[in-house]
Amino acid sequence: MDALYAFGRRLFPLSFLLYVGLHFGKPEVGAGFIPSFIPFPLALNYITAVCLLAFIVSCMIGKYDRLATQLMVVYVFLVTILVHIPRAAAPVDPVTMTGGEMDMVNVFRNVMVIGALLVFAKTSTKDVRGALG
Repeated sequence: MDALYAFGRRLFPLSFLLYVGLHFGKPEVGAGFIPSFIPFPLALNYITAVCLLAFIVSCMIGKYDRLATQLMVVYVFLVTILVHIPRAAAPVDPVTMTGGEMDMVNVFRNVMVIGALLVFAKTSTKDVRGALG
């Protein structure tokens, strides 16, 4: 069973590679999620991809992995508040099928990811140097 848990410790951060691929592969889609009051959406999309990659690498090598995970919690929380909740509150656009209950799924997913990140930070990170607490 310990081998399975060790595999899960690697699998969880690697699952974020999907988002790295989406940010680099379809940058205009990622930039489209950024609210209009935030400048430089395309640049922010690429910065986000690099930060996600840094989180993954940090967790894989076990250096500053707790801090990286805690910073991911802050990032996912901010994305939930600034992007997904406002989009979920908007009426559904029949052309793009965005807004309303369609985007509420993203809110639920982000809440689950925040919980998983917090548990991961407490139970699976190795390097606590620089951790927030």
